[in-house]
Amino acid sequence: MQHVRVLSHQGPVHKLGDSQMTLSPKFRLAPIEPASLLQLNMESELLACGEPLIPGLPDDIALDCLLRLPVQSHPSCRVVCKRWHLLLGTKERFFSKRKELGYQNPWLFIFTYQKGTGKMQWQVLDLTNMSWHTIPPMPCKERICPNGLSCVSIPHKGTLFVCGGTVSDMDCPLNLVLKYEIHKNRWSVMNKMSTARSFFASGIIDGMVYVAGGNSSELYELESAEVLDPIKGNWKSIANMGANMASYDAAVLNGKLFVTEGWLWPFLFSPRGQVYDPRSNSWETMSASLREGWTGLSVAIDGHLFVVSEHERMKLKVYDMKTDSWDIVAGSPLPEEICKPFSINSFECRIYVIGYSLHVAIGHLRKMNLKCTSRKKWCYLVEWEIINAPQAFCGWSPSSSQVVLG
Repeated sequence: MQHVRVLSHQGPVHKLGDSQMTLSPKFRLAPIEPASLLQLNMESELLACGEPLIPGLPDDIALDCLLRLPVQSHPSCRVVCKRWHLLLGTKERFFSKRKELGYQNPWLFIFTYQKGTGKMQWQVLDLTNMSWHTIPPMPCKERICPNGLSCVSIPHKGTLFVCGGTVSDMDCPLNLVLKYEIHKNRWSVMNKMSTARSFFASGIIDGMVYVAGGNSSELYELESAEVLDPIKGNWKSIANMGANMASYDAAVLNGKLFVTEGWLWPFLFSPRGQVYDPRSNSWETMSASLREGWTGLSVAIDGHLFVVSEHERMKLKVYDMKTDSWDIVAGSPLPEEICKPFSINSFECRIYVIGYSLHVAIGHLRKMNLKCTSRKKWCYLVEWEIINAPQAFCGWSPSSSQVVLG
């Protein structure tokens, strides 16, 4: 199986937008103009200019063209005329208009860190144009450890949530919750979790943010769980897990939250795993086959759980819930260019694995029907594509990744 290689190391890293946020040690944010007022001002300014967006084209068609421009081309395009400047001058306006008209391209957000320097930052890969961008830094009072926090997203709403974590060098869990909105290009501080936690499970079910387990401030494992309503902004306790455990990995599958602690050295005992059903507000023990075969980081696609195994030569495998068994996905293993530590996420039928120095492997999944007489009527095939990161990312490691639409 041949790998398709896309070279992007010569491309510069662009700012997704200028931060309009001022911070103080108490997370004080600058006043934000209401979205409706911002949109009204934008429309009136665009109409007041009089001149067409693109001569010879109706404005609706011209606007459709301009809203497809790659972000890295905006600085040169906005000098064309006043109306182009009004539309492309700020990313808030550009992405707000895209959201209003239903444009939704995927962006891969990667929280990265340098082990030697302790630096942390978000890097964003435009998955349509394969260009790299940055966003404003998170408004964190303390210096956080990059590995203990949890990130989840609601892709179609263009929102990203960062929860919990630990203070660097102190093993002190946090209850901090931050939200990033791509159409505003801003972070906001949300209500804190009821319990400070690190290395915990999280997931989005029906637009609600669920967190469970993890390590507490007293350095013991938690069994508590809670849920955030992003619209109301309040946290509410839910049923306890029934087991005190930190999370190695978690996934949302068929409306349920699956949590595994993963295999622990010296591998003498089977890992524990719990499954939460929000409809009944109850937990049940994960099947032995599922938790023992969960040997890597996971994504849920097409109602199936896929794992990039840290064993089996880094092959991709899939869990069949009907037969309670694992199968190796046809195709080559994860490309050797993707080195640990890595992060994994997915969108539609693509798997994104980000490795050391932020090289990205894109796994294109295909479901194939089997015509043989065996019990299985389908199987999956994966083909990998390599996206080389810019040289400036050498030495940076991924902590977490999320796909957001904007």
